[in-house]
Parts: sequence; structure tokens; C-alpha cells
Amino acid sequence: MQIPSKPIHYSTKSQSLFQMVDTLVGIKGSSDKMLLYSENHNQSISGGQSFAEILFGKTLEQSSVMTDSLLRGCSLHKMIRLITFTIGGRAYLNFMGNEFGHPKRVEFPTESNNFSFSLANRDWDLLAKPGVHQDLLSFEKDMMDLNKIERIISRWLPNIHHVNDTNMVISYLRGPFLFIFNFHPSNSYDRYNVGVEEAGEYQIILNTDEKKYSGQGSIVQDQYVQKTVSRRVDGMRNCLEVLLPSRSAQVYKLTRILRV
Repeated sequence: MQIPSKPIHYSTKSQSLFQMVDTLVGIKGSSDKMLLYSENHNQSISGGQSFAEILFGKTLEQSSVMTDSLLRGCSLHKMIRLITFTIGGRAYLNFMGNEFGHPKRVEFPTESNNFSFSLANRDWDLLAKPGVHQDLLSFEKDMMDLNKIERIISRWLPNIHHVNDTNMVISYLRGPFLFIFNFHPSNSYDRYNVGVEEAGEYQIILNTDEKKYSGQGSIVQDQYVQKTVSRRVDGMRNCLEVLLPSRSAQVYKLTRILRV
């Protein structure tokens, strides 16, 4: 079992992405025995902080408009969950409430809190109105549905072929699917080169930056399909030149193979 709590640390400070990848991937050859999750309730019990509290602070409860702080928290929440789900082995676990960014920790009645039940609950009313919580849940559902339809996790293991600490970009392949993460807090890239083996057309099928997920919508619809360029990159025969908004991640699928 692996507990990938480190992505929060690495994505908010100047730490090596190589270390983050090593933490998530674990020991080579052990992927079938790994269970990954971005948060477990033990991390927040007895005075600790929940995943959402670390990312958002008080912003999630206090702000009704999209501030820079709230956008940062939303972006990292989606990216961390997506990379945890897809970069490791074949099993992923979600603890109730984490999928929609529940703002408070879980704390069961103990002697240390005078046996209080005040935090021993999940506030489902947060999903009753449009906003960040609904959008985070919508992303979670689409991420789960993508795997349900394509069986990405069970059919292929990841081939991590691009980790760039300077640009703060991670990319890997799972079968015909390309995952790209730009963790940089401010730098967006207009034509970022990332390697792929098969020549053809690749289409975005999941994008954390979409407005329906509380993103900025930086990638317009006519940029969702990209054709490969015949140039060796990352040890691969071809490459894609893609738009990478800051603090965002995209999943591309090879939809058309070109024989050259």
C-alpha cells in the first residue's frame, strides 16, 4: 500500500518531480500489490488537516467567487487525484467526501475532543448548490467513467517517459492514452513537445482546466485534436506540440493511426 500525500508538498514547493513520481510509482514490479489514494481519514484525525483544508485553507468556506487562491486549490485538487489514480498500479481508493473537496476533517469522538460528534460527519448539503463542490464531483465522476469505459488502469501499466523539473511537467503513456501534467504555478506553454510512439491524431478526452470543472477554459475546442510531428522526443519516434495551461492536466487518446 502506498500513501501519496507528498504530491501536495511537491506541487506547492520547489521539490523534485522525480521524487514525487518515485513516491507514487513505488518499487518496480510491485504495482499489482499497490493501493493508491490522495487522502485517507487517518491523515486528518486528531487535529490534522483534510486534503481540502491543506489546498484551500479557509478560502473554500469564505469565498463565493473564484479567487486566485480558490483556483489554485481547485486545480491542484483535480491534478493530484488524476495523477494518483493513473500513474501507479491497478487499484485506487477514495474516502467518502474527498471526491468533492469536503472542507473539514473527520474526527471521531475521543477523549481528546471530549467525545464530540461535531466533526464526525460529511456535509452533503455542499452539493445542493452550484459551485466548486459540484464541479469537483463532476470531474471525479468523469475521471471514473473514463476508466470504466476504457479500462485504462486494468489493461495497461504506465510508461513514464517525460519528467522535467524546470518546466514542472510530467507525462506518461498507458496504451493509447497520453497523460500530461503541468504543475507550474504560472507558466503556460503554447507548443510543448512531448514524445509519443504512434504517429496519428490524438484527442483530449479529459481536461482539468475545463470551466465545468471550475477551470479557466484555456484550451478551446478546435485545439482538442492534435496531429503528431515526425520528430524524436523523449526517446519516442514522434511527438505532439500541445498547449499546456499552468496547473492543469490533459488526457489524450490516440484516435487515428497514420502509417508512414
